Amino acid sequence: MSSRRPVAAANWKMNLLASDARTFGEALRTADLSDVDVLFFPPATVAATLVQEVASTTVEVGGQDLHAADSGAHTGDLSAAHWRDAGCRWVLCGHSERRADHGEGDEAVGAKVAAGLRGDLEVMLCLGETLEEREAEATQAVLERQLRVGWNAARRAGATDGDVGRLAIAYEPVWAIGTGKTATPELAQDAHAFLRSLAGDLFGAEAAAGLRLLYGGSVKPGNCRELIVQTDIDGFLVGGASLDPGSFLDIIAGCAQRPPS
Repeated sequence: MSSRRPVAAANWKMNLLASDARTFGEALRTADLSDVDVLFFPPATVAATLVQEVASTTVEVGGQDLHAADSGAHTGDLSAAHWRDAGCRWVLCGHSERRADHGEGDEAVGAKVAAGLRGDLEVMLCLGETLEEREAEATQAVLERQLRVGWNAARRAGATDGDVGRLAIAYEPVWAIGTGKTATPELAQDAHAFLRSLAGDLFGAEAAAGLRLLYGGSVKPGNCRELIVQTDIDGFLVGGASLDPGSFLDIIAGCAQRPPS
């Protein structure tokens, strides 16, 4: 994938089945995807079917999570090799629902980032603050902790700054996920600009300039166009609105309106 092309990523979470993947495949095979990189993160049981359905397109598929180990006695978990074997190219790490529902801290997330990179996957690292943290004006402190601690843990597990070219970051304010609330374009841009500046400190200016930053938080066809024109927003990680082909295709079309980076 080229540097800072707009990205439309669908996170299906614990929704949809193989039959839905076939429906999406039909819609995607006739869609104009030439100006946007399109990704899907389906449930594990649906991934291989979706890979087959989009094989004739530029769409890529990823896993929603992975274990930090490459293999072993970890019943119910999946490794980077499992996702690659299913035809996936990406993996999500540190989604807010994994952090909240499974108690994943920054160190654990960083180890998973390293496992994905080590396993020849591209990684989308999710960061974001809760409503309480936003109201306490702690947004930047939370984002800095999540990125610094997470990346340092990834380094200890073998990741290098040379791997940053296979990393994307999704900023997902937890208070805006599935609530219908969306950060204003200005608030979202402020967070993205801060993350790019922080990435410059961690990875260097050139790597930070090429790092793709996605917004995730109740993105819909009705608000994606005013968000995508912000300087540091390179695309979206979409939840509920990605479960309907027509809705998600509208968001893809919105992403195509992004000014050149």
